[in-house]
Amino acid sequence: MLQATATRPRATTPEAPVAAALALWGGLECTVNRVRDDYHCQQASSGHDARPDDIGRFAALGIRALRYPALWEHLGPAASDEAPWQQLGQRLAALRGHGIAPILGLVHHGSGPAHTSLVDAQFAPGLAAHAARVARRFPWVRDYTPVNEPLTTARISTLYGAWYPHLRCDRAFVRALLNQCRATVLAMHAVRQVNPAARLVQTDDLGRTYGTPAMADVVDFYNERRWLTWDLLCGRVDAHHPLRRYLLDHGAPEAELDAFVDAPCPPDVIGINYYITGERWLDERIERFPPSHHGGAGGRHWADIEITRALVQPVPGLAPLLREAWQRYRLPLAVTEVHIDANREDQLRWLSAAWQAAQQVRDEGAVVEAVTGWALLGTYDWNSLVTLRNGYYEPGAYDVRCTPPRPTALAGLMRALASGDPSRHAVLGHGEGWWRRPGGRFLCEPVDKPLGLPPVTASRLNPASAGRLGASTGPGPRPLLIVGASGTLGSAFVRVCAQRDLQVVAPDHLELDLTDPRALAAALAEHRPWAVVNAAGYVRVDEAESHAADCNRLNHAGAAALAMACSLRDVQLLSFSSDLVFDGRADRPYLEADAVAPLNAYGRSKAAAEAAVLATHARSLVVRTSAFFGPWDAHNFLTQSLRAAREGRTVWAAADMTITPTYVPDLVHACLDLLIDDEAGLWHLTNGTAVTWAAWFADAAARCGLPAAAADGRTPPSAVAARPRYSALGSSRGRMLPSLASAMDRYCRAFTEGGWGADLSPVAVR
Repeated sequence: MLQATATRPRATTPEAPVAAALALWGGLECTVNRVRDDYHCQQASSGHDARPDDIGRFAALGIRALRYPALWEHLGPAASDEAPWQQLGQRLAALRGHGIAPILGLVHHGSGPAHTSLVDAQFAPGLAAHAARVARRFPWVRDYTPVNEPLTTARISTLYGAWYPHLRCDRAFVRALLNQCRATVLAMHAVRQVNPAARLVQTDDLGRTYGTPAMADVVDFYNERRWLTWDLLCGRVDAHHPLRRYLLDHGAPEAELDAFVDAPCPPDVIGINYYITGERWLDERIERFPPSHHGGAGGRHWADIEITRALVQPVPGLAPLLREAWQRYRLPLAVTEVHIDANREDQLRWLSAAWQAAQQVRDEGAVVEAVTGWALLGTYDWNSLVTLRNGYYEPGAYDVRCTPPRPTALAGLMRALASGDPSRHAVLGHGEGWWRRPGGRFLCEPVDKPLGLPPVTASRLNPASAGRLGASTGPGPRPLLIVGASGTLGSAFVRVCAQRDLQVVAPDHLELDLTDPRALAAALAEHRPWAVVNAAGYVRVDEAESHAADCNRLNHAGAAALAMACSLRDVQLLSFSSDLVFDGRADRPYLEADAVAPLNAYGRSKAAAEAAVLATHARSLVVRTSAFFGPWDAHNFLTQSLRAAREGRTVWAAADMTITPTYVPDLVHACLDLLIDDEAGLWHLTNGTAVTWAAWFADAAARCGLPAAAADGRTPPSAVAARPRYSALGSSRGRMLPSLASAMDRYCRAFTEGGWGADLSPVAVR
């Protein structure tokens, strides 16, 4: 039974005056979920435990509060060990010193220490004892989330069976949900014994479900079920609640439900977590949908899919959910998690849209306290619901693949929102997020006119304008200017920008002479780009030996002139260099700081260009890369070699030259993210694996089912220019591209299926 003193008297309106402006909060992904006997700790994966200076990074964003872990899994079993408590105390003191209010989380998508579980009768009193220990050590902390997303955690653990205790039945789900809600009540009672002013910030996912008329009963059930965490805590699950019978039928004792009614513990803040996967479409016509999305219950079968993957016209998003929550509870609201796994501009679009939705509903009269920039340090392996350890990383406001963690464009947007600065990144001036764009998001035949959906404001995206070639006119959105768009790299940028709905201008090479300063100035004045990509240049390495002047003019003089023009207008510049700036004497991958010593004319032109660009323009990003391959051109080494093998011709693939292959789609995506992040300086970007040309070809041939015996391990007889025997590239700045194995999987699938021109970039969305 719940104790009658588990709560404290409170009004249904805020106890303190509402802030004059919408606040920005931050959050640290800290899940400690258990899969069998394996604990996956996000805090350890992000490296936060070893970086006390992260608190200063968070403070630099301007956040007013931070969702921060004081997890039972970390502190409970080690109660006699002071080390974790001391570290927590140091971090909380640092937050306090920066004027940031901590919102302490005690269980985050976890099931507690190894001796308990979500369905254990001792889960609730055990968490309450932990809450008491935390409160006694930090009596000044006001805000708590004892259990993050009880309903969502119960679903994943006891309906889907993905997390411990790996159950799949409604009875286990009901027990797990009641245990977590009871634990929340008892934990807040324990905390308020120390600090009577302590607030409960109760989070959960509020995604709505839609479906066909035949699925109306299931849709209605799901849409009622999503409120259960808050309904239980608010004492609403009485005899008239539509799901009380369901709870009773699946093992909930009537006395236990009545205890929530008799001693409610309403949240001081309703915390709504919003993800792209939260809103679902149910459809009995399962043959229309991928098998991975088939489900059902009680002998019925249906498809359950993210609504943005199924509907032609997507649903309105976060604002209606906030309105529903306000109308239902009339309690203060906060958006407590906003995160999406996507390219950088879509991460910006997602956060910006959430902020606008919260502001809109707030302006209508609802009490909306804050929006939380979630996963400040990013997340790991959420594309598999953290059931696998693949190292799949989604950056947040900071990218921890770099040392120290590198601020991304999300950090800049958060600082702007926190300060009330109306300015936004240039990429927010055009285009829609992938979840609203007409192409590429569907996993089935799109549903055109579903019944029962609220009206949706028409998308402002004009598909014909995405990635269009031509001039930008008037004071409209600023495009990305791509120089050299007819080449392998430039055309890939045009293609990827169209996929990402980034507006581009790509003048023909005859229209723009890189060595003419006046022409460059005129082009920048006309197009007003937010950034320039220089994908132009002389690329024929062997011919450069006899045409050194032409090579130097295009690669060095042209790049220097463009850098000067961009510097004068303070426009970002991305320029490319090569592994051929090195002489090959190293015995480990070359890093950005290693001295250049080119062996041929092409390498000398690139080395000179690097130096000139970096010296001329502080906002220039110079990317060294190596051994291009990809699905969109027929001239790269791997494509030509595989076609030769398929036709029975000899393949020249040197066995004594080591390179780091680079998959062009991955390179372009990473470069665009770095540009949007306003990165500068010298970077090495490849898919990370050092391999000889011969070994690389042999791997590709095996993957494609082709004979590798036709390969000649010598340097091609046509080679004229001297080349380094070892030119593998590593990086001291961070590994931004997926693994070579991942890239090869995608490339070889396209080669064998004839899918040239497909978007083969990795896609995974939480």
